[in-house]
Amino acid sequence: MTTTNTGTGPGTATDTATGGAAGGSGAAGPAGAAGTGVADRPVADPLTELLVNRERPPRPGPVSAPATFGWRAMLKIKHVPEQLADVTVFPIIMTLMFTFLFGGALAGSTTEYLQYLLPGIMVMSVIMTTMYTGVSVNNDIEKGVFDRFRTLAVWRPSPMVGYLLGDAFRYTVASAVILTVGLILGFRPEGGPVGVLAGVGLLVVFCFAFSWIWTMFGLLLRSEKSVMGVSMMVLFPMTFLSNILVDPETMPGWLQGFVDVNPIAHLVAAVRDLMAGHVNTGEITWTLVAGGLIMAVFGTLTMRLYNRK
Repeated sequence: MTTTNTGTGPGTATDTATGGAAGGSGAAGPAGAAGTGVADRPVADPLTELLVNRERPPRPGPVSAPATFGWRAMLKIKHVPEQLADVTVFPIIMTLMFTFLFGGALAGSTTEYLQYLLPGIMVMSVIMTTMYTGVSVNNDIEKGVFDRFRTLAVWRPSPMVGYLLGDAFRYTVASAVILTVGLILGFRPEGGPVGVLAGVGLLVVFCFAFSWIWTMFGLLLRSEKSVMGVSMMVLFPMTFLSNILVDPETMPGWLQGFVDVNPIAHLVAAVRDLMAGHVNTGEITWTLVAGGLIMAVFGTLTMRLYNRK
């Protein structure tokens, strides 16, 4: 019996100790497990949390998408400010050159000639810069960026409209530069600030429509140089064979016929009258109708090329 008790005692003690240890282990187990869970719980990926735990943003519409592409064009100017050279340096050179080259010969005074010339030079300089819209389109095609635009679930004309919105800023800068130079040289618009702003606004609206010609060429032609070459062949006759530098009444009859149907000549006449304080309804209407027809024709051709390219 003693042996049995002795065997049982240590066994009981052992069992009790083991049970206590097991109990301690059991008590420590959940706490340890809880501690391990807190320490080792994975942190959610910020991108996953953004996509899963938040509502999907609204799909870009026909207003927000072109505005975004227009902002992209503005950022390109920010990172490559040399792009503004054609709307700052070029207009200054044109204004000074034609004012002092023809002022004395045609009007007897550079100041008098400037009153006639400056609205025309403003139109000429801004119209010349519209060709860079086609150059930008062609560059994006060559770099492969345009293929990415085509895969985006946005309004189809958004990239094209974005190009033109960005260039509208360039047109406004060019107009402001020319006007500043003109005021320094002695230009005094009788229409005041209202007439000047109305003239610049009409110019920017027409150039927005006119630029659709170059977006078509940017998609159609193979290289940047080709776009610039074709643009110059179109722009030089339209700008110089107009009423920008001289009165068309001094031209031969057959040339006056070309000027009469030249949309740039009507734009110059409308802007010139607005800055002089006169609202020429006929010229303004002619300009807006011509711009609308240009945008309808070349905008349609541009989108067909865009969808098939």
